[in-house]
Amino acid sequence: MTQGISQKKAAELLKQYGFNELPSAKPKNVWQIALEVIQEPMFILLMFCGLVYVLLGDYTEGMILLCWVFVIIFITFYQHRKTEKSLEALRQLSSPRALVIRDGEEIRIPGREVVPEDVVILNEGDRVPADAILLESQHLTIDESLLTGESVPVIKTEDKEAHVFSGTLIVQGKGKAKVTHTGSETQFGKIGVSLQNIEQESTRLQKEMKRLIRSLFLMGIAISIGVILAFYFTRGNFLNSLLNGLASAMSILPEEFPVVLTIFLALGAWRLSKNNVLTRKPSAIETLGSATVLCSDKTGTITQNKMEVAALYSGEKLYYKKDFKHSLENIQEVLTVLVHASQRHSIDPMEKAIGNEISRLTLAKEDLDLVKEYPLSKELFAMTRVMKSKNQPKSHAYCKGAPEAIFQLCHFSEEENARYTQLVHQLAESGYRVLAAAHCEITSDELPEKQEEFPFIFSGLVAFEDPIREEVPEAISECNKAGIKVIMITGDFPATAKSIANQIGLQHNDQVLTGAELQNMSDAELKEKIKTTHLFARIVPEQKLQIIKALKANGEIIAMTGDGVNDAPALKAADIGIAMGMKGTDVAREASSLVLLDDNFASIVYAIRSGRRIFDNLQKAMSYILAIHVPIIGLVLLPAFYSSLPILLMPMHIVFMELIIDPVCSIAFESEQEERGIMYRPPRDPNELFFGWKKIAFSLVKGFLLLAMVVVVYFLSLKEGHSDNAVRAITFSSLIVGNVFLILTSLSDTRNFVSVILENNKALVIIFTIAFTLLFLTIGNPMLQKVFSFEYPGHQHFITSIIGAVSLLLILEMIKLIKLKNTYKK
Repeated sequence: MTQGISQKKAAELLKQYGFNELPSAKPKNVWQIALEVIQEPMFILLMFCGLVYVLLGDYTEGMILLCWVFVIIFITFYQHRKTEKSLEALRQLSSPRALVIRDGEEIRIPGREVVPEDVVILNEGDRVPADAILLESQHLTIDESLLTGESVPVIKTEDKEAHVFSGTLIVQGKGKAKVTHTGSETQFGKIGVSLQNIEQESTRLQKEMKRLIRSLFLMGIAISIGVILAFYFTRGNFLNSLLNGLASAMSILPEEFPVVLTIFLALGAWRLSKNNVLTRKPSAIETLGSATVLCSDKTGTITQNKMEVAALYSGEKLYYKKDFKHSLENIQEVLTVLVHASQRHSIDPMEKAIGNEISRLTLAKEDLDLVKEYPLSKELFAMTRVMKSKNQPKSHAYCKGAPEAIFQLCHFSEEENARYTQLVHQLAESGYRVLAAAHCEITSDELPEKQEEFPFIFSGLVAFEDPIREEVPEAISECNKAGIKVIMITGDFPATAKSIANQIGLQHNDQVLTGAELQNMSDAELKEKIKTTHLFARIVPEQKLQIIKALKANGEIIAMTGDGVNDAPALKAADIGIAMGMKGTDVAREASSLVLLDDNFASIVYAIRSGRRIFDNLQKAMSYILAIHVPIIGLVLLPAFYSSLPILLMPMHIVFMELIIDPVCSIAFESEQEERGIMYRPPRDPNELFFGWKKIAFSLVKGFLLLAMVVVVYFLSLKEGHSDNAVRAITFSSLIVGNVFLILTSLSDTRNFVSVILENNKALVIIFTIAFTLLFLTIGNPMLQKVFSFEYPGHQHFITSIIGAVSLLLILEMIKLIKLKNTYKK
């Protein structure tokens, strides 16, 4: 027995090489998050305005502005920490412990403490903790799918310095291995390090928002300077002119944009987490709404990632699962052979499926003792277990394995071999994985050395399936209606891929592109071929990145699922990388934008639906913000050029409008339900601007209508002979009521305001309550009247404000109705 290394040397090696951990993004601290947030142009403006107000002695306005910066930093930090904690929990679940030999004793240690030169003991069900050279192997079979994408377990022998790799799973047997590489030097780690060379681009919305903010910032500076000069030359008093100039900048620059964006993405991430979708990069939520292609793995995402017995061939007849209970006498023999040819308490998915089927059919299992086992080998893909009952003198050999191996052991004639091979091909084309079974009675006490020496009799065939998830066909149908191209990528055979595609309703035109064909294609050929291809079979993980690049070259917005470490480059390169939470690796999760906690395809479709809703509501909220700034700008500028008119909006009024009403409005827009037929329209054109000129123009039209209404009320109030403070109170009330009605009509593009009210949007009720309560207090409370420079003129004088606001609502509803009719005509 090997002595392994000493604890002292292990400590030295740990110090030299570091912990056996995969490359992982270090969690950001609160200062790093705050720095990222305040680098946004809008936050710089908020802080600048707030500081200027404080320096000029207007502490209330300044502190309100500055407080919003800290509120948004808190929201961003809270969401980030929540995501990190969830990922850490997943990381702990997947972190292996290792059994090593040190100082001649077997001890179990955390996988992160394994060092090069350690001798690790590998048992069935263990994860290999590091890259190592195999020293001993006793029928060792390893599932390397997370690394290679190959779904069939690999048989490992100690011949020719066979290697085992970190993160792979021991399916059968046991062995010993000497560690050669740990941490970032393992195959997993190298791929994790290589991800740093793949740059992730900013989303279109992020780029567009920066351009828009820059333009508005420059415009705001120019207009502010103009306002300061106009006020100074018409009224004098430079300090008041400076404050009015800043008020103009605030009115022009929609500093609510970062507030609204943060709230939308934070609440969107929270809603997705309630449906098993963890958001690592909030910007991906917006991108989800414009996804044009969804690339999905088959195993575990479309299917349940567990084997079930789907059919049995026995006595020259094929029995499907639904017929098992009515045909127990006919299938009992083949099931008995299969269960005795399988190991007890096995973690092999096919052996577990056989045991589950025996339990489901409540068949009694005879208690037999194992005499000898003949394991799978590279030369013969079959295993035999010789079993004996305590009460019976004779032993029985039970064998199962690949059909061609069993046919060979049963010494089939050419005719028999051809007939059964054809049946196996038919089952394989239906998407089944097929094994054959054989048995024989042993009369001699001496057992043969090789399996080939048993006089086996053919027992039958067993067909396994990885059943599709029940909700997948409906989710695929929803994608088809929504114009989202679904591509299935699998390591299985083309026939299996086609069978699964037919079951789930995936459109594929009977075309399958294999990994071998892909390897021989140029980039230009693949770019053209991929336009009509929905199925990829026998694909290795490295080829997924090639597929992503070809789709991107065609201008597609790609959502991509993956779980293995080799999937990570493709996940990072995709517009929306979606890692599996249950069976995924840490490296894949680190590279992804979203993590599926239930590994469910339907959760992806729900996320896309949510992405569309969030995008729609975000667009409506931003459109509203642009619209409401028009009357604010107009009411600030009007007295600047006419010194005889009383000043309408002072800084405090603008703060009231923008920092009390507008953020609450963002919550109302975010919580608004999706538009009708949201998944019956094609994905948004990736080249279409979020703030296209048509949308900006319509927002400005709504804003000018509100401004016109308020100006009419303003001049009517002046005509009635009210004092400046009374005029200001009447005009401000018309602006607030008009603002609430503008929100009401802007909440939906496909439903009228009555439907919106009846839908019981709680945030809308809160807005109405807050807006009108604050309005009544500012107009009726003497102390607040003084703060806002108001005077109560009598309730009858507010009738014009209400009539004007209702007129605005009806006009905007008529415009919405006309736009809807024109849309349906198209």
